[in-house]
Amino acid sequence: MKDTNKNFLYNLLYQVFIFIIPLITIPYVSRVLGADNIGIYSYTYSLINYFMLASMLGVNNYGSREIAKVCNNIEMKSKKFYSIYFLQLICTCIMCILFFFFFFIIKYDYKKILLIQFIYLLSCAFDINWYFFGVEKFKITISRNIIIKTLSLLFIFLFVKSKNDLWIYTLILASSTLISQIYLWFFIKKEVIRVSVNRKDIFNHFSKCLVLFVPVVAYSIYRIMDKTMIGFFSNTFQLGNYENAEKIITIPLSIISALGVVMLPHMSKTNNSDFDKKITSTFELCFFMLFPIFIGLFIIADDFSIVFFGKEFIYASNLIRILLITIIFSGITNVVRNNYLIPKSKDKIYVTSTIYGAIVNLILNLIFIRKYGAYGACIGTISAEFIVMAYQVINTRKNINYKYNYFKVLPFLYKAIIMGVIVFLWNFIPFKSLLIKIIVQILTAITVYFILNYKYIIYDFLGRKRKNKNNIELS
Repeated sequence: MKDTNKNFLYNLLYQVFIFIIPLITIPYVSRVLGADNIGIYSYTYSLINYFMLASMLGVNNYGSREIAKVCNNIEMKSKKFYSIYFLQLICTCIMCILFFFFFFIIKYDYKKILLIQFIYLLSCAFDINWYFFGVEKFKITISRNIIIKTLSLLFIFLFVKSKNDLWIYTLILASSTLISQIYLWFFIKKEVIRVSVNRKDIFNHFSKCLVLFVPVVAYSIYRIMDKTMIGFFSNTFQLGNYENAEKIITIPLSIISALGVVMLPHMSKTNNSDFDKKITSTFELCFFMLFPIFIGLFIIADDFSIVFFGKEFIYASNLIRILLITIIFSGITNVVRNNYLIPKSKDKIYVTSTIYGAIVNLILNLIFIRKYGAYGACIGTISAEFIVMAYQVINTRKNINYKYNYFKVLPFLYKAIIMGVIVFLWNFIPFKSLLIKIIVQILTAITVYFILNYKYIIYDFLGRKRKNKNNIELS
């Protein structure tokens, strides 16, 4: 797992950096634009996201898996790349046409912002992240994000000055995504050679991508549809609070995503004899990260929301606490999906679980969002994540030893609870500044948790070999 952990760290930087720049801007943007404008951005982005999902057609998971299988054969790898990419390009062109058809026929209050969000859809035509994930070259994407996202941060502070600047904020974020996708094309020339692909090569991937597209659509229903429905059934103020709360939840979810993206191509090439060991290592790494984040965020949610978002976002702290449970469910499903279901082509279980989750989420959203607004959306999201997890666990229990893995990750929970108790004690100490209090609590949490998990970090995560009493290295 040592090399895999290095790749995980690279991709963790990739995933976290996508969210770290908006995270830095949240306190500023929340105060300058306000809850209603944040809600408008979230609502319009949720609409364009449906077109983006259809453009990619499940290519991210499928493309990564297929490239991983042929990564040592330059000709086959090149043919796979071009045939999958041309399918993606065709789908993006169709979605662009459908978007403008949708744009001109609907009556909508936020058309100007929605039109700017179109840049996100355009970026799908250049998105080849899946190729670099497939060949496990995660380091390339780091420099891209550091440069482009840092510039976007600078532009937001320079040009977003009032509530009238929502269009500028949207333009900066959407354009940075487009530029970051185009940037990767400067590296692809060294990766593939020119090969001819025909119509059959391209559309041969269609049905296989479509299988993995179904769960992507289903997943979007309980990760994106909730925002659309809050904006439609409730109001943009509720949506603004929900959007900011979910941005915080997205941070641990990005860690899960980073681990999953690394493990998918890796497990696609793993022998059955190594399967149990590697999936256990993945469970350990996943919950080593998630348990302290869960407990830490739960403790500091109130102070964090006041300092981070401002008093206008009065519901955010409660929403964060409620949604935190989803990161545990997502952690389990991510390990199962990216370490077993997709690498082993068990797509039926993956697809069925997300469909059930989407149905449950849609029904509960229709029932609860009208009455409880953002809190109603939390009920639907938590229920959907649980259904997906339960279905996948039940249907893979003969292939994955969940009882064994449960006892392997349990020590991390105990240590995270000890960490949480120590962090909570700081609440009894008077601080002149909430910001200083939060910083002290976070530093305390990191120090205590890493001390408690010293052996795991040194020997398992970093891969240093253990030595016996005679100072001889053990395998």
